[in-house]
Amino acid sequence: MSRQTPDERVVRRGRLLRLGAARDTSAVRHLVTFLVVTVATVLVTRFLLAASGYPQVGGGGLHVAHVLWGGLGMALAVVVLLSWVGPALRSLGAVLGGVGFGLFVDEIGKFVTSDNDYFYEPTAALIYAVVVALVLLVEALHGRRAHHPAEYLAVATDRAVAGVAGGFTDAEREEARTLVERGRGEPAAEEVAALVEAVPRDAVAVPDPVRALVVRASAWLAEAMEHRWAATLVTVAVLGTSAGSVVVALRVLLGDVAVPTWVGAGILVAVAATVACVVWALVVGSRDHRAAAVWVRRGVLVSLLVTQLLAFRAVQWVAVAGLVVDLLVLVALGVALGRDDERRTTRPHRDQR
Repeated sequence: MSRQTPDERVVRRGRLLRLGAARDTSAVRHLVTFLVVTVATVLVTRFLLAASGYPQVGGGGLHVAHVLWGGLGMALAVVVLLSWVGPALRSLGAVLGGVGFGLFVDEIGKFVTSDNDYFYEPTAALIYAVVVALVLLVEALHGRRAHHPAEYLAVATDRAVAGVAGGFTDAEREEARTLVERGRGEPAAEEVAALVEAVPRDAVAVPDPVRALVVRASAWLAEAMEHRWAATLVTVAVLGTSAGSVVVALRVLLGDVAVPTWVGAGILVAVAATVACVVWALVVGSRDHRAAAVWVRRGVLVSLLVTQLLAFRAVQWVAVAGLVVDLLVLVALGVALGRDDERRTTRPHRDQR
């Protein structure tokens, strides 16, 4: 079989890659930051407005709604992300965008009702549905396909762009080297590796508290998920959340909550699906820990996409507790599966040496 030329290898890549649309390996972190800040902004805004008696900014027939401040926050995020090259300010852009979008989506009730009702009862469910839709988009973009080696090279080059201006710390250079290593064999790999090595050293790193927090939390979760008790804790958390959802469903079916009965029935069906996934995970877990984690993750996704959505419809903001537990479990499982994927990816390279 004839060896392909670099041009031929590029032609055989996917359409997005040929358009130059390489996915950032840190994209999930930035997008999760955006979504977490969005949800936190909504909750903090609701709490502060309730505590202050829902004041209005303005006068003389004018009302400066906080959706306008949300638009300003999103505009600032766009300005930041479009103004600088390299990854240095992407965390700041994610935070600004999250605050802005949170302030924007918090007023969704005003824009789906004819009387501009901020207190429209299904508002919590609508906000949750919007966030879930964004989570699904993130999953579709970054959770179903492994990164192409060329994407690793593109990200390494992106890191080097910032390094050319500000230098590399030792940790940043090592991270860039790892990215280059994962892109070995692709056109321009040697040139990117040379660029990474040519970047001058600088001991002063760009402050990124968001990344520092995420890295520290990820390391803690990865270490915690290595222990045997982690599987038990995850199982108990998922089943405990499911039990709480059953209570909400029964309240709906018994008429204690003034929402349609199909909401309660839907919660019960979704809980049954989640429990079935967990039970099957326990069955397969003795011989395949990865498969067990995948099945638990599927059960949590059912809870996030269906159960919690209906729970928000039934008890509105009270359902936040179940949402938080599901998200923590989903993140923990994602960290564990990501570490397993990394081991599977790096093992063949080590075997070839």
